[in-house]
Amino acid sequence: MSFEKTPGWLDWYQGPTRPRFQVPVGSVDAHCHVFGPGAEFPYAPERKYTPCDASKTQLYALRDHLGFARNVVVQATCHGADNRAMVDALVHSGGKARGVATVKRSISDAELQALHQAGVRGVRFNFVKRLVDFTPKDELMEIAARIQKLGWHVVIYFEAVDLPELWDFFTQLPTTVVVDHMGRPDVSLPVDGPQFALFERFMREHSNVWSKVSCPERLSLTGPKALNSEMGLVHGAYRDVVPFARRIVEQFPDRVLWGTDWPHPNLRDHMPDDGLLVDFIPHIATTAELQRKLLVDNPMRLYWPEEA
Repeated sequence: MSFEKTPGWLDWYQGPTRPRFQVPVGSVDAHCHVFGPGAEFPYAPERKYTPCDASKTQLYALRDHLGFARNVVVQATCHGADNRAMVDALVHSGGKARGVATVKRSISDAELQALHQAGVRGVRFNFVKRLVDFTPKDELMEIAARIQKLGWHVVIYFEAVDLPELWDFFTQLPTTVVVDHMGRPDVSLPVDGPQFALFERFMREHSNVWSKVSCPERLSLTGPKALNSEMGLVHGAYRDVVPFARRIVEQFPDRVLWGTDWPHPNLRDHMPDDGLLVDFIPHIATTAELQRKLLVDNPMRLYWPEEA
């Protein structure tokens, strides 16, 4: 089956640089995707975009190139609730990948158990209106109650302006809750301003809430232009995102995760070099202890608790 990519959206970056920053042994890329290939795993008819193919083989080659040991593969909205591409990636990972699925109320207990056996440890609820159609909150709450019995967590994807109206629902979820990309703050606003303060309060008042401090390429207004510092690390890339991500890492060091977001769907302005994204890490996690928590200890505790 042939699929034509959404016009204007970029292909993922070929030939990423090798990072100057060496990640700790056992590091986990805790947010990435596989797309198709469409001929084997067709995209959902109801999808809002069509990406380029990005296979498990290409993902795991990138993992090795960047120096990571494991991946968390998050179900992409272009595949809807058909988790076959993601599950296939887990099954062929040799135990080095876990997954986050998208499921509907109609899923059976046997199907949930099969996902668990494959390595799924969470479900994703997407509230970004331009990417998905609205799912009733009572349905999402029912799903959350069912996956709680498996020890799974809920990943939520939303934009900062929508947090006030979603607050009550999020705080009623019975599981660990992982926020994608710090809730997509507007980084043109002050880090000490009311919008980001609300997100900090959300994490501070609810100890079950975690955050991914990933995707500076989606949040930045200054972009990827970088300079080499005396330390040899890339400095300046996505610099307007650094104060926000560093604030969350330092306030909540035991509840943060990081991921590449490869293959970076829905981008029009530039496609990030994944090596450069890795070199962003020491600017937001500034000590070896914080880096180990962010990249090893926290994702292992959440996704491989039997080994943590």
